[in-house]
Amino acid sequence: MVDQGITAKFDEIYNSTYKSVVSLVTARCNNTADISDIVQDTYMELYQLLNKRGIGYIQNDKAITLKIAKRKLSRYYSLAQRLKVFIPLVTANESGDEVTLSDFEADSFHGFNTEDFAINKAVMEEVRKVISEKPAKVKKIFHLFYDVDLSIAEIAKTLCISESDVKNKLYRTIKELRELLQ
Repeated sequence: MVDQGITAKFDEIYNSTYKSVVSLVTARCNNTADISDIVQDTYMELYQLLNKRGIGYIQNDKAITLKIAKRKLSRYYSLAQRLKVFIPLVTANESGDEVTLSDFEADSFHGFNTEDFAINKAVMEEVRKVISEKPAKVKKIFHLFYDVDLSIAEIAKTLCISESDVKNKLYRTIKELRELLQ
């Protein structure tokens, strides 16, 4: 049986620390495709800690959660992996990129047009290809801006670069994508 007090405390910690954990993991992660796995592992360990030690064990929610995330990062990447060249982003995200045409029934999705679906999928593949060829910092900026919804100031702080550098990399890449897609 699940202890409601532990679940409530976990939900409270999760809601108050999620952006910080995702920001930390994104900033230190070599491969953006690994971010969600590391974040999930962090919160799984936090829940196990709450179950084992109880609610009163944790004095500083953010500190313990970030400590777990740092430990997960160091375990996730061996020294050899950290020294490798950045692996290109090739994963799909939650925005429907992995959806296949066979997942839809014609009557269940109003206004669904096979031609539009094919065009949108091709456009998304092209965008993913362009982003995957960018340097790691650009990939991280895109991930933090579009997937995590951080502001430019928050991204600059997370990645320890200037706001103008974040804007420059973000807007140049967006301009490049617009020119490519027009």
